[in-house]
Amino acid sequence: MIRVLIVDDSAAVRQILESMLRPDPEIKVIGTAPDPYVARTMILDQKPDVVTLDIQMPKMDGVTFLQKLMGYHPLPVIVISSLTPEGSPMAAAALRHGAVDVLCKPGVNSKTGDFRGELIAKIKAAAEVNMAASSMGARLASKTACATELSSTTNAVFAIGASMGGTTAIEAILRFMPPNAPGTIIAMHVPEHVTKIFANRLNDLSRIEVREAVDGDSVVPGLALIAPGDRHLMIRGSDARYAVQISDAPRVNHYRPSIDVMFRSVAQSAGNNAIGAILTGMGADGAKGLLAMKEAGAATIAQDEESCVIFGMPKQAIKLDAARYVLPLSQIGRKVLELVKDGNRTSLPGIKG
Repeated sequence: MIRVLIVDDSAAVRQILESMLRPDPEIKVIGTAPDPYVARTMILDQKPDVVTLDIQMPKMDGVTFLQKLMGYHPLPVIVISSLTPEGSPMAAAALRHGAVDVLCKPGVNSKTGDFRGELIAKIKAAAEVNMAASSMGARLASKTACATELSSTTNAVFAIGASMGGTTAIEAILRFMPPNAPGTIIAMHVPEHVTKIFANRLNDLSRIEVREAVDGDSVVPGLALIAPGDRHLMIRGSDARYAVQISDAPRVNHYRPSIDVMFRSVAQSAGNNAIGAILTGMGADGAKGLLAMKEAGAATIAQDEESCVIFGMPKQAIKLDAARYVLPLSQIGRKVLELVKDGNRTSLPGIKG
């Protein structure tokens, strides 16, 4: 039984969330709290497995509370908030400070059934989160040493897919990359508006340029393009000249952007001129796409279980034998650069580790 504490200053929202969760036999709402001060007492007394947290609250905002919680009593926290363009910076900050996921409160015209299903799935995944790996990922991202510049530029494509816990994992990899790193494309499961803030922060921290992708962007060395929230990202092209295509086509695997959609496009367009990495995340999105990349001759990497916040997507990729390499987060960036320097990715042995 997963014990959940709901923290939100709105009594109506607390009641709605509790009514959504109550029918599920695997979840027990142990209480609700109107503010972080009440929540702190309930966490110490009731010891929940997962906390849902609003970030825009009186007395103490959710991000400040999250920082204090992660410092003294780390728990899986899912942020549930109205992710307007104005509120999204706080959501991005919450991910940076230890929230395992962010979920947008349904609007007036939203389908509450879809929201309920997503909320329950995220709570069940959060209950399996490796909090030690979450802390390790954050430390790695903040202390990553930069790689030396490549002796020559490359036209290879580096494709990264991530979900729950993936923001710090992506940060750790991009901060390691030299200025002439391979052109990089990224699909991650975070809400609309948050991706642009995340990209801007990474751009400030990294030696490569990082930005939210725009339809028609070229994939070139020294640039990382992140799929916009709620849009698919694909690449098109040949002869080592690739451009991004952004699409609002239907969701795949319940996601948009879908990692499978991105990886399949890379397999089709770039083939053995690509490297794919599937990082921490719930579910199976990206596993079949990574296999398609491997079958097209690409070098493929899955993050190992010990360093994953949640070992869902990499586990499924490994089960499909889609990953040539299974590596801890701390080694993925270095392996990518080794593969680029090697230049003959199709002849690489399928060694794991």
